[in-house]
Amino acid sequence: MARSPFTLVAAVTAAVPGAEVTGARALTSDGDGRFDSAVATLADGSELVIRVAADDAAAIELAEEALALRALTPGAREMLTFRAPTALGETRVGEARALVTDLMPGFQIEAGHIPAGRGAAPSIGEAIAAVHSLPPSVVRSAGLSVRDAASVRAETGQLVDRASATGRVPARLSARWRDAVADDDLWRFESAVTLGGIQALSFLFEDDPQDGPQVVAVLGWRGLTVGDPAEDLGWLSSAPDAASDVLAAYVAASQRAADDALQVRARLHAELEFARWLVHGDDLRRPDIVDDAAALLESLSAGLRSDDLRVMTAYTGGVDSALDVLDRVPDTAATEIDTSMQTDAYRPEDLWQGDADDADEDQVSDDRSSAGEASPDEATSADDGADHADDAADPAHGSWDEPTQDLTEISGVRGSGHDSASQTEADAPSGSRPERGADDSAPSDLDSADEAQRAARAALQRWTSSDSE
Repeated sequence: MARSPFTLVAAVTAAVPGAEVTGARALTSDGDGRFDSAVATLADGSELVIRVAADDAAAIELAEEALALRALTPGAREMLTFRAPTALGETRVGEARALVTDLMPGFQIEAGHIPAGRGAAPSIGEAIAAVHSLPPSVVRSAGLSVRDAASVRAETGQLVDRASATGRVPARLSARWRDAVADDDLWRFESAVTLGGIQALSFLFEDDPQDGPQVVAVLGWRGLTVGDPAEDLGWLSSAPDAASDVLAAYVAASQRAADDALQVRARLHAELEFARWLVHGDDLRRPDIVDDAAALLESLSAGLRSDDLRVMTAYTGGVDSALDVLDRVPDTAATEIDTSMQTDAYRPEDLWQGDADDADEDQVSDDRSSAGEASPDEATSADDGADHADDAADPAHGSWDEPTQDLTEISGVRGSGHDSASQTEADAPSGSRPERGADDSAPSDLDSADEAQRAARAALQRWTSSDSE
């Protein structure tokens, strides 16, 4: 039987010595039956929240949240762009555990109702990035869990095995998840401070007249840990309108290294929430929970697209490695992929440079015609240069729904530089160009251009040979 707000707030004075309670009212959130909650109004006008665990599992969650909130020192809170609750005291109501915190302001938005564009979505992305920017020492000094990429991968594999052992996971999902766990490219990430089970309702908003809803507070800190940043983005699968804007704001505000597999792991964690629910029901021997989870998994399996949970990793090898990467691109995305070799060691504009002055180009053409000297190598080089220029001008863009990475971001690891000795006449200032004579200037210039083209082709051959080894 749920406790009345008056019964609950009477315990506030025991948890917070000196508190003078003058009013009580029900707390509109936390209505899942796992907690009895109420708001206590104090004599100074401030308001506190008391939550009492309804069972042992809820009691453990309250203890975890109290520990996590105490780990947020004043210095850590200064690094956040929003408010977090403060644990003011703990007590017991009968045999049940109770936690008292300050009341956070703001309203909540369901995931499916978060709109695209400015306002709520970018603010959420920035808030998540602020959490992930906290130093790991905040978690470590409080004795909370610290996991690296290998630990997260191992835990994920154990969850997949436990869920599959129930016999209620569709074979398609089991194979999909096991392939994801086995994919090394998926688990190369830098761990960060995360909230673990963050949801859309964890964010509290206040409306800004100019910028729209802005995150002013974040709830749900009991899962505070060092782990996979993608765990805090898994809920975006239920926010299709806002997902891309949240992710873009997160990436822009993040101080972390780029993570090509972030979106794929986020989708994996979202799917595994159903597996966790199944395992939870199996552990409790609750057929109703097991049946509910199994139905959700069947629905998930039926609605899956044909893509897998693979990630296109950044190109760091030679020509052979680049071809291996291209072989992994799905056929449906082939028309959107830019397959040009884009590296900092080979730039078409350095190897095939035309004259900047159209008049000079016309003059060279006339001189070649009169002299009868046509250069097939130069014509071929010019065509190749045009092809590379066309390739570079047509980049492809990835999206939240596509697990493959845009190959326009692929770059080599070799350094680049400009050879001043091979600078052509077209690069030189117009005032420093020598005057051309009618008899021998043009042939001399053409000889220099031929030499530059031969050197360029030789450099490209050396680069290709060295990178292909």
